[in-house]
Amino acid sequence: MGIWDTITDLVEAAKPWTTAEAEAPAEEPQEEEQPEEKEEEEEEEEEEEDEDEPKDPKEQFEEECKNSKQCLPAKHHYDECVERVTNASNDGETDEDCVEEFFHLVHCASQCAAPKLWSVLK
Repeated sequence: MGIWDTITDLVEAAKPWTTAEAEAPAEEPQEEEQPEEKEEEEEEEEEEEDEDEPKDPKEQFEEECKNSKQCLPAKHHYDECVERVTNASNDGETDEDCVEEFFHLVHCASQCAAPKLWSVLK
């Protein structure tokens, strides 16, 4: 036995974390519920969550702005692009996407909605 074997054995003996010994947690008996009861409870929880959350006015303002006169050119370009890409995908030729047009429309809607949103928020 060499000097390195002795040092290695001492280091291994000094480390308390070399072996992990743990017991599995005790399993708790689960109560079996009727499927109908589970569905009713889930629906009630979802309804409660929906009632508690306030509506985000930003989405409404942006939707109104997308259809406004101010964003009409951006929406027109986006709609044309979507139609062009859809027709091209039916023919099998799709090298184009409408990401740029989409971002222009979203930017316009955000710029339009920002002043309205600040007036509503406290």
